[in-house]
Amino acid sequence: MLTIGVDIGGTKVAAGVVNDDGEVIAHALKPTPADQPEQVAATVAEVVRELAQGREIEAVGVGAAGFVDETRSVVRFAPNLAWREEPLQKKISGLVGLPVVIENDANAMAWGETKFGAGRGQSHVVCITVGTGIGGGLVFDGKLFRGHWGMGAELGHMQVVPEGRLCGCGQLGCWEQYASGNALVIEARQISTAQPERAQILLGLAGGKIEGEEVTEAAKLGDEASLAAFASLADWLGQGMADLAAILDPGCFIVGGGVSRAADLFLDRARETFARQLTGRGHRPLAEIRLAELGAAAGVVGAADLARSR
Repeated sequence: MLTIGVDIGGTKVAAGVVNDDGEVIAHALKPTPADQPEQVAATVAEVVRELAQGREIEAVGVGAAGFVDETRSVVRFAPNLAWREEPLQKKISGLVGLPVVIENDANAMAWGETKFGAGRGQSHVVCITVGTGIGGGLVFDGKLFRGHWGMGAELGHMQVVPEGRLCGCGQLGCWEQYASGNALVIEARQISTAQPERAQILLGLAGGKIEGEEVTEAAKLGDEASLAAFASLADWLGQGMADLAAILDPGCFIVGGGVSRAADLFLDRARETFARQLTGRGHRPLAEIRLAELGAAAGVVGAADLARSR
């Protein structure tokens, strides 16, 4: 059975035809009309029609960055696409003439990684996507956990610092403000301003504007400020996973997202912090912390498989 998975991001709509084994046999990519949310469904329909040409497609799964309701049809809120009570399932299904399932993008990624990637063989998985912010997905007893209203696993919005940094969700001190790509850049900028002598490589690369790519490159070249920013991210990530383990007791954490491409700069330290901060350490097994395997295809593969099992 062939299904199509679609991953709607803030800048691009990625889609692929996926078979029963989780293999992407064809793919397509288009820019996201982020400033025109009413056009997103049309863009999704365009890529679906392109991929469906000459193929027998059973259904379409769509991963969207936002709060998806319990019926997997309405996006209640999406901070990056200005969706509010958006009936996305109805719109896309009407345009493509196929059954459509809508799911949170991090949930789709978690399902893809658990079934076909780094979580294979695991029944209790916490998936953390470390990108611009932090997304999360939970698989318990082999089933995707969505919560009563379909909006569970918004891990990035646990409050870790009361009255801390302002988050895009409107709250203060959320985890993603300290353990994400944005947090990495904020930390590097602050250190380079306060202690420019530690950031000479970074400042030379950045040319006046420090972004994540420059921080990563500078860290690999030994820049002290950049390495310190990655160390901060690692410690916040490890602490957050320890807190989650105290509540959820997973067998495995999977770390993915864009920042995970620089995992060699922070993941070992995050594992060390996790082990040090874990409640009851020394008297309980340590959950594995694995790097995601499917890369950018995880959301597409997961969404496609969820459509298959609708």
